[in-house]
Amino acid sequence: MIVLDVNKVGLRFRLNPGITTLRETVIRFIKNRKTGAPGSVNGSRTFWALRDVTFQVHQGEAIGIVGRNGAGKSTLLKLLAGVYRPDEGEIRRVGTISLLQLGTGFHPELSGRENTYLSGAFLGFTKKDIDERFESIVGFSELHQFIDEPIKCYSSGMIARLGFAIAINIQPDILLIDEVLAVGDQNFKEKCQRELEKIRASHRTIVFVSHAMQQVIEICERTLCFDQGGIVFEGNSREAAAFYQDSLRSLQ
Repeated sequence: MIVLDVNKVGLRFRLNPGITTLRETVIRFIKNRKTGAPGSVNGSRTFWALRDVTFQVHQGEAIGIVGRNGAGKSTLLKLLAGVYRPDEGEIRRVGTISLLQLGTGFHPELSGRENTYLSGAFLGFTKKDIDERFESIVGFSELHQFIDEPIKCYSSGMIARLGFAIAINIQPDILLIDEVLAVGDQNFKEKCQRELEKIRASHRTIVFVSHAMQQVIEICERTLCFDQGGIVFEGNSREAAAFYQDSLRSLQ
């Protein structure tokens, strides 16, 4: 069964050159009207972060997403999670989705405990649901003595541990992971990888963004390479890793 169907998707952002006066705004507006130049009244320009992206993900599949910084990987995950809406094309989803991205969804002034319940509420879980999972979340994160401290006092590794613990205990149908395994110590990474193997064994779906090619190869059977907002290669993870590394060497 197809659980993610991405069809000719594009997302654009507006780049504002920083016009600060009414006079500059009026002059640019008149100039654009005369020349037919693109842009809004305030002189913003369009930047396509993703364009013409098409792929499908099946239930139980683990798919990797790789590419240089700025290639559109994290933007894609936000589209898949519904944080952004595409400006063109369509995304069809089946099942519940959780986006695991370092710091995303956590309020820095709230404690780890409060953020756990807040994250659960965002995903449609009741307080009772989180009550039943809370000890497992804290146990996996190993943050017992810090769970009532504000998130702003956490290290990046601690944030990653809490975020991952919430995601795996809430058990979404589709887990989107953005570079979270890049932080934390080796024991944490190995612990997370074992959990990902359990997720795959339970026929849930993983979309995994990372620069760590060996992790991509170990976790994902198929990988997409992105560059400048589009897919430039799709294949098994070893082939994709070789393509990506060759592309990096060609830029040196």
